[in-house]
Amino acid sequence: MSEKDKIEVYQDKRGEWRWRRKASNGKIVGAASEGYKAKADCEANANRGYKDSDKWEFYQDKRQEWRWRRKASNGQIVGSSSEGYKAQGDCESNAARQGYKPA
Repeated sequence: MSEKDKIEVYQDKRGEWRWRRKASNGKIVGAASEGYKAKADCEANANRGYKDSDKWEFYQDKRQEWRWRRKASNGQIVGSSSEGYKAQGDCESNAARQGYKPA
């Protein structure tokens, strides 16, 4: 996570907890891919950091923009990009804010 990024934890319309990571310019640079019943579980996911067992997927969406998603060892998606990127390198840089480390 960038030193200037801020994590916001909030309740969605269904009353579930979610997180979003904002850059110093206010732009959302990461977000929860699901809601959590317990705030503590949401916070733990938001602060997940690097995990060797996590798998990262980089792919192009229907608009041919690059996106990422992060899966835990059980296959559950635990994070995803909040926007598409024109260049794969920019997408990977955004993922690095969330704990991605290139091989």
